[in-house]
Amino acid sequence: FTNANDGANEGIAHAVKPWMSVQFHPEAAGGPTDTAFLFDDFLKILTSAQCHTLTTIKYKHPNQLSRVLVLGSGGLTIGQAGEFDYSGSQAIKALREQHVQSILVNPNIATVQTSKGLADQIFFLPVTPEFVTKLIEKVRPDGLFAAFGGQTALNCAIQLHKDGVLQKYGVKVLGTQIDAIIATEDRAIFKAGIEAVGESVAASECADTIEEAKAAAGRIGYPVLVRAAFALGGLGSGFAANDEELVKLCTKAFVNSPQVIIDECLKGWKELEYEVMRDSKDNCLVVCNMENLDPMGIHTGESVVVAPSQTLSDDEYNKLREVAIKVIRHFGIVGEANIQYALDPKSKTFRIIEVNPRLSRSSALASKATGYPLAYIAAKIALGHDLVSLRNLVTRSTTACFEPSLDYVVAKVPRWDLRKFS
Repeated sequence: FTNANDGANEGIAHAVKPWMSVQFHPEAAGGPTDTAFLFDDFLKILTSAQCHTLTTIKYKHPNQLSRVLVLGSGGLTIGQAGEFDYSGSQAIKALREQHVQSILVNPNIATVQTSKGLADQIFFLPVTPEFVTKLIEKVRPDGLFAAFGGQTALNCAIQLHKDGVLQKYGVKVLGTQIDAIIATEDRAIFKAGIEAVGESVAASECADTIEEAKAAAGRIGYPVLVRAAFALGGLGSGFAANDEELVKLCTKAFVNSPQVIIDECLKGWKELEYEVMRDSKDNCLVVCNMENLDPMGIHTGESVVVAPSQTLSDDEYNKLREVAIKVIRHFGIVGEANIQYALDPKSKTFRIIEVNPRLSRSSALASKATGYPLAYIAAKIALGHDLVSLRNLVTRSTTACFEPSLDYVVAKVPRWDLRKFS
């Protein structure tokens, strides 16, 4: 058992005999529980001394690529825009260090990633399947970075996969694969995946009529959140505490949408996020966690966010950390991911809200707070490197397979510049 940071010996195991010893406490009663697998190995030795095996890390050579298409941050609309400029810029930087040609598609000229001298080739085109298909046909890239341009880039990559464009031109999706992305985006598959690892999402049902909505609310239990399906910006949404309020909201929602979604009400619960890194060798760590100053019910973009969390107990923090790693491993995320929770302040009950299999708005905040370059490391992982072999760019001596010390407190405060409207 060798410490990858300083080369120190922290345990020994016999190559043949069923003997092993470590110089740390794997039980980690308060958490983290990362080395609990040693107890499983110990039980295997007790039950079958002849079948002694060691848990080892396989070596894998980085991917050999010549040109990679980067789906950029896009225009100033919901699901894309400047907040993803950071992650795309870091990805291009990682490609340059790897001597891989970067081809960027981004219609927004007011970004760092479209600056002269950063990407090798820049195409000022919309990040849509139609335009990207034509671009792939022209430049013939080897690989595709889909996780560095927000939700619009992910949606584009999914559609390219479904249309058979990526397979037709031999373009390999780097990092998290399309099947894993779809599993986190499709709510039915996502719910099944979360329940498969023994966790819970907020109860939710769809309804096409007011009577179906009333029946769903009766099964879930009031109060409920009513949302119009296939609508942006929360159009026709609201909270209902009884049948009368439900009918009013549904009547309004059905004007704009053929379907409503009835959700379990989590209003007043704490809203938390964990930023997770995982490589293809299953090394996994939590870089940072964040807590919204406002409870559930207030949009994250309009709330003050504090990193690290300020009101969680050690037990709550490590429980959510353990679940985050378990979920990310289950879905097979390779690179960076963001998992969001709702936690009942009156109990230890929690719900998993969603998993973003990409760099998110929170990733830039986490990188600045901790000094851990999430987007850069995620790009390196996508190119085939692992967390143990990558260096920490801050210390330049330790590995990237570490969790930053909690020696910081950072707050993100929303700002509305109303002067531009005057």
